Amino acid sequence: MSLMNSSKPLPLKGAESVASADSIAVAAANYGANLKRAGVAAAILVVIGATAGLVPRWQHQKRAGERSRELAIPSVSVVAPKPGKAITGLEYPAEIKPLIEAPIYARSSGYLKRCLVDIGSVVKAGDLLAEIDAPELEQELAEARAQLAQSKAALALAKSTAERWAGLLRSDGVSQQEADEKKADAELKVANVAAAEAHVNRLQDLRSFCAVTAPFSGKITSRGTDVGQLIAASGGTPLFFLAQIDKLRVYVRVPQIVARTVAVGQTAKLTLPEHYGRVFPATVTRTSGAMSADSRTLLVELEVDNAAGEIFSGAYAQVHFADVKLDAALTLPSNTLLFRSEGMQVGVAGENGKVELRKVAIGRDFGQIVEILSGVNASDRVILNPSDSLMDGIAIRAVEPGKTTASE
Repeated sequence: MSLMNSSKPLPLKGAESVASADSIAVAAANYGANLKRAGVAAAILVVIGATAGLVPRWQHQKRAGERSRELAIPSVSVVAPKPGKAITGLEYPAEIKPLIEAPIYARSSGYLKRCLVDIGSVVKAGDLLAEIDAPELEQELAEARAQLAQSKAALALAKSTAERWAGLLRSDGVSQQEADEKKADAELKVANVAAAEAHVNRLQDLRSFCAVTAPFSGKITSRGTDVGQLIAASGGTPLFFLAQIDKLRVYVRVPQIVARTVAVGQTAKLTLPEHYGRVFPATVTRTSGAMSADSRTLLVELEVDNAAGEIFSGAYAQVHFADVKLDAALTLPSNTLLFRSEGMQVGVAGENGKVELRKVAIGRDFGQIVEILSGVNASDRVILNPSDSLMDGIAIRAVEPGKTTASE
């Protein structure tokens, strides 16, 4: 009993002790292998944990960088050019003038003796309009006639003297010098007579101008004098204005863009506010053939019949060219234009995400919309409200109005 309760181990003998040592070695080897596998597993777990923590952070930093780069690129709204309406027929303001219009001045000075016409009077070519009383001119004419008579008398005496001296020269009664002097004096008197006759004719013509006549048929549109008024031949206020209004000239200024569509012989329609609904046919008679430097327009003259006197000269009218047809031009909002020293430009968003500045030519301006004659096509994306700092080649992100980007 005491032997079994003893704490001392019982000694092993022989094979038992060897087996016990091998078991301990195997157990120790197994423990080392297990410990190594646990270390490797722990290391793998640490790497996996570190990777699991770093990858999201790296992905977040990558997304943040991409977001920053996206935000650094400005977003711009773009719009595509749209075709405008095709132009069929053009209408322009016009000015109506008489076919012939002239101010009538006096050629002789004096007092107005009679006035036979007034405004609105219809006259024919050669009709007497007024008479001028010129007593000084009558006296000058009488004096000139007397001088002419004196010159003719002196000429007759000089001719007879020259003939006598020529006869004496043949008989050696006078010298050759004296005969030549008398002949030259006769020729001088001939010239004096011619000068006196010219003076008389001039004064007679001036006296004929005392009767003021109409140079052509027409209507008196203005009168600038009255009976008893002193008339000066040097100019001043015209006595009358005479206009031929059975046919009228119509002047229209056509813009440069359509100037070549208007040709001589082309028909047009003339309308006036006071004749609402009525159309007066007109015909293009001539053009100036050159653009006006101040307005860049072509002056076109038309002719309209006014035998009935329904159209007043000087009136305002509208001329419609029905035969003119222009293709529809592209249009853009006016807030796409850039006013630069190089000229009118627009910014176009390219396919590579870069800005391309293009010079454009504009046509008609409708306020919020303008016609674009050259520089863009229908497939371009034009930047709306471009900033003054917009430069060629900068990166942008184009956004159509009403749409948002994917990042937004």
